[in-house]
Amino acid sequence: MGDLSFGITIHAESSFRFSGGSNTHGCTCGRGPNRGRERTPLRVLPAEPALSGRAFPRSARKGFFMPIVNAKDLLAAGSHFGHSTSRWNPKMAPYLLGKRNKIHIINLRETVKGLVAAYYMVRKLVAQGELVLFVGAKRQAMEIVATHGRRCEMPYVAERWLGGTLTNLQTIHTRVRRLIELERMEADGSITTYNKKMQSAFNREKRKLLRNLDGIRTLDRLPAALIVVDPKHEATAVREARRMGIPVIAQLDTDADPDAVDLPIPANDDAIRSIDLIVGKLADAVLEGANYRREHPELARQAQESRYRRQVENQEAAAPAVSAGGTK
Repeated sequence: MGDLSFGITIHAESSFRFSGGSNTHGCTCGRGPNRGRERTPLRVLPAEPALSGRAFPRSARKGFFMPIVNAKDLLAAGSHFGHSTSRWNPKMAPYLLGKRNKIHIINLRETVKGLVAAYYMVRKLVAQGELVLFVGAKRQAMEIVATHGRRCEMPYVAERWLGGTLTNLQTIHTRVRRLIELERMEADGSITTYNKKMQSAFNREKRKLLRNLDGIRTLDRLPAALIVVDPKHEATAVREARRMGIPVIAQLDTDADPDAVDLPIPANDDAIRSIDLIVGKLADAVLEGANYRREHPELARQAQESRYRRQVENQEAAAPAVSAGGTK
């Protein structure tokens, strides 16, 4: 995806103070010669045409680049607050700035890096005609994921993750067809030809299917990427994606394992404002990629042909293995 610093520059704008300061090893435990030292937050500013240098590619200097995230917004959303120090995962150490009042503080520089990289990855995939699947079934993320999934017209899972959604997609398609059939029966009135007991059973089945499958009824093929809120909570979805070779973009907190995902975005995954900010930015990337695809239909056509060729190659590669297994 190229240099992660594409089109951005980090500026120290306004300062804020940790109550404990920083010691020689960089944590904010309140001891050491740098007690009370002021820290400056990070702000991502858009590239301007007048700016020049390696940090700003030629396309960015011409005004192509638009700001993706402002660190002030991340601070206001509470994205820098992690879990208590007793619940942390040591693998998250590179993404931490320190700790305050027994709470780990996430380095927003790492948040910006991950979000910028995820933004351009999602935009590129959608511009090529691929699907991305939003996943967030925890209580704080359900409504946000559903709202942004509908806004950018991408499949989403805002209720319980159904086992086999990726590894057994054909069965999911069968249940989606059943949901569409029940909706058709209700729309044309044919459900009234059944007795009240059967109508009640149909309505109960429809409510259950609608709750679990409404967001993924447009998932007609495997997605090119998963966007997950809290991979620790969505462990089954992450496991299925890794098994199918699907990259995972995840907003993860200090208690998660960053090695389990392909592109981590370290941020508070319990605060509603933090989830809304990050998921909303990735939904904006989907919309930008969709607009680009509409303006350049030849790109989507080339991507579709490439997908078809890969599918044929995979089927041809799998055929000898199946025949060998049958003769054995």
